[in-house]
Amino acid sequence: MNNGPSGLDAREREEPVRAPGEGAGSRKRRRNPPSSGAQSSQSSLTALSLALSAAALVMAGIALALVLRNGGEAELPPAAPEEPVTFRFGGMVLTPVEGMPLNPYDKDAFGLDEKGRVTYAQDGRRAKTGIDVSTHQKDIDWPAVAADGIDFAILRLGHRGYTEGGLFLDEAFEKNLQGALDAGLEVGVYFFSQAVTPREAEEEAEYVLDVLDGQALAFPVAFDWESIPGDDARTDGLDGEGMTRCAAAFCRRIEAGGYRPAVYFNQTQGYLRYDLRELTKYDLWLAEYDTVPDFYYHFDLWQYSHTGRVDGIQGDVDMDLAF
Repeated sequence: MNNGPSGLDAREREEPVRAPGEGAGSRKRRRNPPSSGAQSSQSSLTALSLALSAAALVMAGIALALVLRNGGEAELPPAAPEEPVTFRFGGMVLTPVEGMPLNPYDKDAFGLDEKGRVTYAQDGRRAKTGIDVSTHQKDIDWPAVAADGIDFAILRLGHRGYTEGGLFLDEAFEKNLQGALDAGLEVGVYFFSQAVTPREAEEEAEYVLDVLDGQALAFPVAFDWESIPGDDARTDGLDGEGMTRCAAAFCRRIEAGGYRPAVYFNQTQGYLRYDLRELTKYDLWLAEYDTVPDFYYHFDLWQYSHTGRVDGIQGDVDMDLAF
């Protein structure tokens, strides 16, 4: 109980404490007791401390109750929703598909050489420069091509007709194959597909393997499925799922035959038709005509122009880079 400002009763305040043998005349001076204002402030601080301690205990009790209610896990406040990642293609805003590797190439590593051809060099390594050709390029002077800085060539081996669906050998394939190999170029091939079922795609792959007959290739064997605009083609009704199944069937059969498969596609096919996640185990060959590729996902080969110029070839030719 507090009996006064100093905590002493009235009698003690009037009669100072004396040491033994002291009389009234020899009374010692006591230190002044704390003032009433200081004692009031000290009491207020003590009360505030007690109040804060009590509040802390209450908060701890609430937190413990929440933890126990949630099975021992503290309930965290909900995180702010993140803005979805998107990118643009044409006039569309697209959301990336999960599980598809992204474009890994450094845009600053692309350039143009003195001939206006696209180059790519990073970490001391240079992408190889190549072309892809068919009978449309007519007679090709392959030594001149090789001397003009071309490292590889991807040759059309054949195609399926888009009306009746027959299989045909490219008229210049055998000559181009021998010429490119003799000139020291690395070689791959592609087949222009019009398959509408996986079984037809496998048939095309079998045709390719029969023509190659074990011929060693440094570059892939590519599946090139393209729509035929402006004509009544047998492939007009094939959707993206069907295209993906055909490409996968072709690639599986080519791989089983001992060659490296690839799938050729443009941006529209890559974004809106093929499910590229089903094809990532094979090489992906992108057609995008520009000086720097803008395609969002991973690819291994890039056809960057269809109007290239190379010594030994009359007229335009497709130009490619191999990373």
